[in-house]
Amino acid sequence: MTDIPTFASLGLSPSALASLDHAGFTKPTPIQQRAIPPALAGRDLIGCAATGTGKTAAFVLPIVERLQGRRGPRALVLAPTRELALQISEHLELFGKARAVYGAVLIGGVGMEKQVQALREKRQVVIATPGRLIDHLERRTATLESIEILVLDEADRMLDMGFRPQLERILARLPKARQTMLFSATIAHEVAELAQRHLDKPVRVEIERSGTVAQRALQRVFHVPSLEKTALLLALLAESGESTLVFTRTKHRADRLCRALSRAGHQVARIHGDRTQGQRQKALEGFRNGDFRVLVATDIAARGLDVEQIGHVVNYDLPQVPEDYVHRVGRTARAAASGRASSFCSPEEQPLLRDIERLTRRPVPTSEVPRDSPVFVAELAKLAERKANAPTPRPAGRGATGSAREPERSRKPGPRAKGPSGGPASTKAGRLAPKPGTRPAHPAKRAAHSGGGRSKRRG
Repeated sequence: MTDIPTFASLGLSPSALASLDHAGFTKPTPIQQRAIPPALAGRDLIGCAATGTGKTAAFVLPIVERLQGRRGPRALVLAPTRELALQISEHLELFGKARAVYGAVLIGGVGMEKQVQALREKRQVVIATPGRLIDHLERRTATLESIEILVLDEADRMLDMGFRPQLERILARLPKARQTMLFSATIAHEVAELAQRHLDKPVRVEIERSGTVAQRALQRVFHVPSLEKTALLLALLAESGESTLVFTRTKHRADRLCRALSRAGHQVARIHGDRTQGQRQKALEGFRNGDFRVLVATDIAARGLDVEQIGHVVNYDLPQVPEDYVHRVGRTARAAASGRASSFCSPEEQPLLRDIERLTRRPVPTSEVPRDSPVFVAELAKLAERKANAPTPRPAGRGATGSAREPERSRKPGPRAKGPSGGPASTKAGRLAPKPGTRPAHPAKRAAHSGGGRSKRRG
């Protein structure tokens, strides 16, 4: 009979076990079982497991164990998004507060004053997005000279978002003698190359193959034209009362979809890159506590969105990067829960679906569009009515009365008087001189013809 692993069997101290018990953690997840012992021993580590399997606790617990009683910045955790950085901070507070291990969170979208104050307090853990950390380094309000532990969380996403230059600058400033841990749900080629250059004989902990989707997530794809996606979403929302996270490709589409869902009577919020940090936090908190049933987001929320009991994830638009599909679906079916993941695929998105299926190594099951749903039928009828009532654009070449006008002829300059050099003669003011044999207009008459002396501008 195989012994069931416990947190006590991983080498954690009584203080750590007490904090785990207080937080309601009963037994370690597979990634925690295999990652915590080498992390406690100071080994470099590559951790690959599906989103929602406990990766954050797998590195936060060893950091707290090793830094208790120390002072000054000793650990640096880099995350691609503000939301993920804040989630890591929550875990650190959960496990570290009782042991006087604190973190300074450096993220964009908020003022730097409080961040500078946190750094001055010599907190042991710096949790940062790459861009904001560079800001502090350039202002000399942060230093990395004493860092002993580096964590790159969701490194593939940081590279996808174009943070490679910032990462290289940060890595160049870190001490060579350090422990480095890299955690992600996917290990792409670029991430593997980064690990080869900056990790020293790492322990590789791969719970599931890279690209594996959360097993308890029921996946399905609807093949639907783009114009019918909103009708389909409303029909699915009418089927159940689950909390629903909807992903769109762009900020503009997120705003537009949020307005459409609100008109239909749903309590909905949105988060994307143009929302302030306060607005994003308010939306997330409202989604967590049930004030909003639906949260519409771009991919900034795919990593680090820690909300329990998300029953339904909807890919309103398929992601451009197939790895993002894994992280989107990972927002549901977290830990031991189950959930649904529905994807809307328009004809032009078929190549994106093939990329996803190639990454996950299995086809996404197809579901029928509920065209008989009263909600779907009603929304399509509204769409047809809006199109019918839309003002018809005026054809080119017609005036306000609708009467046809002659096409505007190109204006060619007429014959001009020539100056001594053969070019057009001009006056001091730069105007053409009057033709020979004519009298120049009186200044008052010129002013009258030109609208009281004011020059006219073409519209």
